[in-house]
Order: sequence, then C-alpha cells, then structure tokens
Amino acid sequence: MPVRSRRINQDRRVGGMAVTGLARSAVVVAAALTGLVVAWVGDIDGLERSPAYLLLASVLLAVGLVGSTRDISLAEVRTHLGTVLLAVTVGVVAKAALIAGVMVLAFRNPAFLVLGVAVAQIDPLAVAAMSRPDRTSARARSILSIWASFDDPITVLLTVYVSAFALDLSGSDGGALAGAISDRPLDLLVDLLANVAFAVGAWLLWRLLLVAGLREDNRRPVRPGVRSALNWLAVALLIVLVLFAAWQFLMLGLAIAGLFFRPRLGPVVGRSTQAAYLVATFLLGLLLVHGVDIVPGVVLGLAAVAAQLVVSLPITRGLPAADRSYLAWGQQNGITAVILALILERDFPGTVGIVATAIVVINVVHALATVLLDRRGPGGPGTAAPADADPPGPPRMREAPPSRTLEPDC
Repeated sequence: MPVRSRRINQDRRVGGMAVTGLARSAVVVAAALTGLVVAWVGDIDGLERSPAYLLLASVLLAVGLVGSTRDISLAEVRTHLGTVLLAVTVGVVAKAALIAGVMVLAFRNPAFLVLGVAVAQIDPLAVAAMSRPDRTSARARSILSIWASFDDPITVLLTVYVSAFALDLSGSDGGALAGAISDRPLDLLVDLLANVAFAVGAWLLWRLLLVAGLREDNRRPVRPGVRSALNWLAVALLIVLVLFAAWQFLMLGLAIAGLFFRPRLGPVVGRSTQAAYLVATFLLGLLLVHGVDIVPGVVLGLAAVAAQLVVSLPITRGLPAADRSYLAWGQQNGITAVILALILERDFPGTVGIVATAIVVINVVHALATVLLDRRGPGGPGTAAPADADPPGPPRMREAPPSRTLEPDC
C-alpha cells in the first residue's frame, strides 16, 4: 500500500478513536452529573454506611477485577516474565509507595496511605489510546498491555491490606474493610487461607467443566450443543463466583480464579466492565454532593503523575525515546480508582472528594502530554512518521501486536 494511502487510512482510524473516546467521556460525565442531581434532590445522608452500598461497591470491584484478570495472557506472562515482575513490583508496589509517601509527608495523616494506592493503576483506556502503531512500537505496546493488565488486581489487593494498616495507625476500631480483613497475623493467615480455598474450589469446578467437554478434544468428541450448554453453565458459575467473592470480600481468590476460569463470553466482559464503570461513576456523583477537597486532590494527582515518570525509567529501559515518553506520561485513571474510592469512603470519609479531584488532574495531564507528544512526533520535533512504520522499499513482515483477549466471541 502506498505511504500516502496508508497514512490517510491511519488518520481515519485515529479520528474514529478520538470521536469514540469523546463520546465515552461524555457518557461518564453525564452519569456523574446525574448522580449529583439525584443527591441534591433526594436525601442520601449515610448512603456510604449502608450494607447495600458496600455490597454493590464490592460487586462493581469484583466485576472490574475479573475484567482485568481475563485480559492477562498466560502465554505473554511466560514470554515476558521479567517485564511482568517489573510491572508488579516497580510499576505497582513502588509506585503506590511513592504516591502514599508524598501524601503522608504533605498532610501528616496516616489515613492518606490508602489514597496513594487507590490511584496507582493505569486505566485500560490509556492503553488503547497509546497502543496506536503511529505512537509506539510493538514492544512498547506489549509492555503497556502487560503493565495495565497486572496493575488492577495488584492495586485492589494492596488497597485492601494497606487499609487495615492505615486504620490501625489512625486508631480506628473498624469499618467496612476492617470487617473484611485485619492486620493481625492470625487473621491475615485465615483470610489468606479463605482466598486460597476459594481459588481451589473455582479451579476444581473449571476442571470438571473441561473434563465434561467444555473445550475441544479430538480424543473425546463432544456435540456442539453440549459444549454450548457447558459454556452457559460456566458463565452462570462465574457469576456466582463473582457475587460470592464480593459478599465475602475474597478479592485475592477471585483474581487468581480469573486467570483460569474463562468461559467464552465474547463482548460481554467489555460491556459488563463499562456498565460497572457507569454505575460506579453514578455512585461517585451521589457522594460528591458532600463536596470535593481540592488541595489534597491536586497533590494526589500530581504525585501520581510524578510517580509514573519515576517508575517508568527501569520498565522502559532500552526502548526508543518516543516509547519511553509515551509510557512515562501514560498515567490515567478510570474504573478501578473510582470503585476503590467508593469502597474506601466508608472507612475513610472524604476519600471520594479527594480521589475525584485527583482523577480529573491525572487525566487532564495525561491528555495534554499526549497531545504535545503527538505534535512532536515519534521521530522528534516536526516529524510524524509512525514509530514502527515500514521503511521505503519492498514491504516486510512485521510482528502483530499482542492480543489482550484469549476467548473468541460467542
């Protein structure tokens, strides 16, 4: 294909992505505003302390967690084990520690430890936006995909256990998360064993489904109708697992189960995650009626951006300058940060107002940085050639970017 034609088609795809991104953002903002209006009109005082609210927030968190873990390709994990380890340790744990450290030093409040963890993850929308071939190389897209897939479950688990520690430092006797977990060694061991038991039970169910003929096996032919029925049974069992994990707050066990319990769901996962995001944003709007905390929110947002710049250095080592730049400015928050704020609001009042402000700051900085990087172009100022475009001459074979989905559409 001629270079000019390829560039025109690429520009059309980019334009379509921009329109889709704007439409999605408009829907999210509308959901938040609707929640705010409902809160103004009705009486929602004490909403965050109701058991139904906590259960709903836990279900939303569980849905988002399953969506994240299903994106993890075990083949990619084996191929890029070093990158996975960096993403889990430096990209999540060290990054959360940096943000939390800034917040505690700035405001002298141990409860602010949880805020650093809540905004440490990278939203999958940022991955989609930066995974365009005209922005980053195939290797950079693979790193970003792995990073974004692993940081959601790790961030959720960190938030749960750091919350118990922060509550203890603050002298609080309990709350929503304190009732789910504890920082005492024996209770932590019991909680860990419960999560392991949940994961083992899910694995046994999955193995039974496989033995019954859920997956194709040339040695034991199974009629398509039977396989379809087994897949629907697996979907029903997955829903039960999600609800049970949300009820008992077994997020570690659910994250492990999400690595292998994978019935064919087609586009259902993406739609369920987006629906959970809209519901969470509506709830966020309900709680924003209590106001926002601008100064801590701005500091939290800027600390998250700065932490991303720092931790990206070892993870992007050896990549071209354009790749390093896009990944360094790739911090963007979405569903996980929103839902974690909802979960934390009960134990740490004011979390929603701070995190909501931080999300706006983080996403605005991300958008501005991306625009500036796009204008500069991958090759430097004044250039706009794709980072891994074909050179002049005969076409060459190129490795396709890794897929983040394992299952075919139903």
